Amino acid sequence: MAQPKTQYRDKKVNYFQMQIKGRSLIPHLDVYHWLMQCTWFQFLGLCAAIFILLNVFFTCLYLLEPNNIFNARNQSFEDTFYFSVQTFATIGYGYLTPATRWANLIAITEAFVGIFSTAVITGAAFSRLSRVNAKVLFTEKIVVNARNGVPHLQIRLANWRHNNVVEAQLRVAMLITEQTLEGETVRYPLDLPLVRSRTDHFRLTWTAMHRIDQSSPLWGADSMKHLGRLNAEFLVTFIAQDQTLGQLIHAHHNYQLQDIAWNARFADVLKIRADGVRELNYHDFHNIIELPGEIDWTTPGYEQSYPWTKKENNPPLAEQ
Repeated sequence: MAQPKTQYRDKKVNYFQMQIKGRSLIPHLDVYHWLMQCTWFQFLGLCAAIFILLNVFFTCLYLLEPNNIFNARNQSFEDTFYFSVQTFATIGYGYLTPATRWANLIAITEAFVGIFSTAVITGAAFSRLSRVNAKVLFTEKIVVNARNGVPHLQIRLANWRHNNVVEAQLRVAMLITEQTLEGETVRYPLDLPLVRSRTDHFRLTWTAMHRIDQSSPLWGADSMKHLGRLNAEFLVTFIAQDQTLGQLIHAHHNYQLQDIAWNARFADVLKIRADGVRELNYHDFHNIIELPGEIDWTTPGYEQSYPWTKKENNPPLAEQ
């Protein structure tokens, strides 16, 4: 039986569940931002609502004077609405035409409003379509396992488009909440240094690793209890240059403490065939494999695990 295909889910996650108080809702002061972040269903629904309401408004203005539209039934809302739509959209079939000065003045005003509205909606739609977005897929879990005798936190991501993305940089921060000696509750990010935080070429996958030694907040068997009391969570930020779009792209993802799989590794998804072609299997992208035993916290850090971390050596190319 065929395996289900992995779907890209562009989830707009609200990392901080917030309830805003004490701020007045004034949409007209930030309309552009709302138009950019709303869904296409909301955007098109708003455009349709504005179109209908404006035409109803102008229809009511036409109806203030009887018999002011040729070939329209007297005081007919339906015929007048059809005429309003034709004028608003600058269609002008020629069958329904203004018959009085009042109707002509309203038609001039409506034509101007229609042209202006079309320009605004077109510009907003173009801005939405031309926005740069990154299709970066993050695994649902993050894992911790030993690498050369040292525990490492590992995060895997993939370039969903498989195009040329260069100068990619990754940053992992842990958000923790602490209480100062003065009793003030503060929340601040704690950067987790990565073994390799950048790659020159990101086209397939990238497994970023944070070395868990004595300087890491994840060190020790009781670290999860301590971090749980601090309400810790992980924020992963990605930035790179997309050669296809010619612009910077950004992506981010968050993980909770319960998303960590201890003493496990990611299932292999990349292999090189005999003909040299790299084969990426998304069926196992989110899968993890539990490892036997437990993390050994008594093993001292292996300082030579990554010789390229020395200043005199250059970092290797990313293994994609």
